[in-house]
Amino acid sequence: MRSVGALLIMVLVTLACPARARDLTLAQVEELVVRNNRELLAARRALESADAQTAIAGARPNATFSVNSTSIASGTQGADTVFRIDQTFERGDKRALRLDAASGLRRAAQRDSLDVLRQQLAAARGAYFDLKQAQERAQVLDETAELFGDTLKAAQTRLKAGDLAAADVAKVEVDQGRAQNDARAARADLARARLALAYLIGEEAAAAELSAADPWPAPQRADAAVLAEAVDARPDVQAAKARVEAAERLRDLARAQRTRDITLGAQYEHFPGTNPANSVGFGISVPLFTGYDFSGDIRKAEVERYAALDQLERVRAVATGELRRAASDLDSAAERMERFDSSLLAAAGRSSEAVEFAFRRGASSVLEVLDARRTLRAVRLEALAARTDHAKAYAAWRAAQTTAEMLEAK
Repeated sequence: MRSVGALLIMVLVTLACPARARDLTLAQVEELVVRNNRELLAARRALESADAQTAIAGARPNATFSVNSTSIASGTQGADTVFRIDQTFERGDKRALRLDAASGLRRAAQRDSLDVLRQQLAAARGAYFDLKQAQERAQVLDETAELFGDTLKAAQTRLKAGDLAAADVAKVEVDQGRAQNDARAARADLARARLALAYLIGEEAAAAELSAADPWPAPQRADAAVLAEAVDARPDVQAAKARVEAAERLRDLARAQRTRDITLGAQYEHFPGTNPANSVGFGISVPLFTGYDFSGDIRKAEVERYAALDQLERVRAVATGELRRAASDLDSAAERMERFDSSLLAAAGRSSEAVEFAFRRGASSVLEVLDARRTLRAVRLEALAARTDHAKAYAAWRAAQTTAEMLEAK
């Protein structure tokens, strides 16, 4: 009984304790994406389907077995029964061409899966830094609301001393109320950011506990030399190339339909009452293209090959544009973040502290202190937005230049 009571106490204590934050590094988030992401799991199902299609492509024609009986009611001693087996033999390397085409489509599906991984990793990195921004924004606005509370206390003290008008105190109260509303809205944004990241990593049940633990990345610059090398190594471009190769094999397969397959047959016949009663026969058959010579199939396969080539050029162009855009965004975001870190934040902090100090001693007006508080809040939030933009631009740059080989290692 004691053990049951102790267990009950432990359960009640556990339920009474708030959920502990689950600190996640960016590396842990990427591991969870690889393991749990739903879009990635769907892409892997497509790869499994391509594996099955390869097995289908390698299948050889099945033999057929038939039994035929005649003269059943003719008054003879027995029916004329024929046992026959026929086997079709493909010519023109049709099976090899099917296997080559299926192999190309499997490579395309595998590269598609890697490209989905690339995109989902990019989305997860962006969501991670959105969460980090939401965390720090909530902290900034909580601190701002607390500072406005201190300012209100100072204003009320000066009001009691007859050093400040009631209208000025009311202005401080208005700004404090707005700051508290902003802080509550920031906590709601934080909850949404947690849910967005939780979906990408398949951890919805633990969404309320998620916390981004990594520091902001240091300023980064894009390497222009990567642009020329990264395009053809990307998984989406390699998938398009594999589809071009598969389309070429399918075109060759369509042409190979004009190479006639042959069907060989062997039969055993048993006809009681004849001499001899048992006999063996052989046969061969070939199709005659009297109605259709596969010209439509060939033309269709050729059009699909050109479509695959067009798609390859389109994917290359999109990849090149994505790389260039990501490089430009990263350089711009890094410069903006450096300006905040080097001067703007420190200057706004010093200005706010000086005005606050003067206000407590009656040397500055309410409007001056409120303006300084608003400026400090705005600069802190803008600096946080700049860090987020840089982190997400760096994540986009990494995703844009990620190669299939790099993704295969994950």
